[in-house]
Amino acid sequence: MAEKEIELLSQQLESLGAKNFDLEAWKSRTLIFLERIFGKESSKIRMVRELKYDYSSWNLRDTAGTGKDKDPVVQKAREILEAAITELRLMGLPPQEAQSNKLLTLLEEELTGKQMREISAILQSGDTDKMERIRALIDTLEKETLTTLIAKLLIH
Repeated sequence: MAEKEIELLSQQLESLGAKNFDLEAWKSRTLIFLERIFGKESSKIRMVRELKYDYSSWNLRDTAGTGKDKDPVVQKAREILEAAITELRLMGLPPQEAQSNKLLTLLEEELTGKQMREISAILQSGDTDKMERIRALIDTLEKETLTTLIAKLLIH
């Protein structure tokens, strides 16, 4: 089960009620947790990043005197975290894509089909010199392709 993750998000949920609440600090901390739990591409991360106060005169006019006792930004943040916690309780942790799958995907984007078939054949073979054979294949790649591969690995 996702007990530790639920505990982290529950603590963030509690911190929404702090007297000295700082939205930007809260967002930074929450994003760290959400990225680790749900991955960098999660819609929850996008929603938290979009949280902000609207200080336009129209917004201030519309909310003045309406008797709203709850901060709409804090309320939205609360809803996002509650949904994430509910998802973890009912569905568990999302499956994490294996690092090797990510690497193969990046290689497929940059290498030719022939080069990918050669790498696959080397990886599936029972040879003891796999490292040397892959190194030799990498040596044949153009500098621009290697640079792009390294950049993508660092970004992802």
